[in-house]
Amino acid sequence: MLMNRFSAMTGPIPMPFFQRPWMLQHGAAAAEGGNKGLKGVLAGGITGGIEICITYPTEYIKTQLQLDEKGDRKRYSGLTDCIRKTVIQRGFFGLYRGLSVLLYGSIPKTASRFGAFETLKNHMAENGQLSICSKLLCGLGAGVCEAVIAVTPMETIKVKFINDQRTAKPQFKGFLHGVGRIISNDGIGGIYKGVTATILKQGSNQAIRFFVVESLKDSYKAKNPQKSVPKLLVGAFGFIAGAASVLCNTPLDVIKTRMQGLEAAKYHNTADCALKIWHNEGISAFYKGTVPRLSRVCLDVAFTFMIYDSFMDVFNRVWYTTDEIN
Repeated sequence: MLMNRFSAMTGPIPMPFFQRPWMLQHGAAAAEGGNKGLKGVLAGGITGGIEICITYPTEYIKTQLQLDEKGDRKRYSGLTDCIRKTVIQRGFFGLYRGLSVLLYGSIPKTASRFGAFETLKNHMAENGQLSICSKLLCGLGAGVCEAVIAVTPMETIKVKFINDQRTAKPQFKGFLHGVGRIISNDGIGGIYKGVTATILKQGSNQAIRFFVVESLKDSYKAKNPQKSVPKLLVGAFGFIAGAASVLCNTPLDVIKTRMQGLEAAKYHNTADCALKIWHNEGISAFYKGTVPRLSRVCLDVAFTFMIYDSFMDVFNRVWYTTDEIN
């Protein structure tokens, strides 16, 4: 009886809709306008795990160059020298030293970032569209959220692991052993070093990236909000957004890295770290690791937005939230 009623109204019913007839009224429209926070968390988590496995070697090289100081302590003459020495001393997989740290951290990091962005977007969007100010605020909120929940402890542990490898006798034998040593030596606060710099960095990062990507998407869609953006184009938008964020906030990234290294105790706070870098090494030190960071971040952001959009498209077709059903 129910099937005949829907058949008379809509014609032949695809199998998934026969089992869940409410999708006929709520499917497409609701998928766009409903609460996507939970979907964003899951899609972001999957995206983070895939992305970091692809781009980690560039993150490793960038961190090594940022930790490299002038004078007798300087170890690398540049990008290629760092890669060459790492491979000679530790083999190709030496470029993946500390991957487990970022892999464990990237899943909650990307999940919290996109979950926060989708939640804020749902509250701030008007007719599915964000204003210029709203794009920046949603991105800023996403960056602050990921900085507090995941990025600060993850980055601190990662930098200490990479920094430990630079010593004559590395202390850390593995992820759990290393984290245990850090907490034993510095307390739980030892994994929250540089939190201020990290919040500033991630907040500005995501404000810039989401603003650029959302603006480019809106430009492509013109006056048709339902228009689909090709995934390769989404990747290109992400590449541009990544480059913009690197050029704008690399100094914050350098300060954050120094604040999270094994010698972070010599800096009283974020401002003191910035002043000491300025006085001892000059303004160029604030742009150490820019080239490897640029290559990593551009690929990172391009892959992230492409993969994330792909998973969200799938979720919007097969997964309907309570808000969307109602």
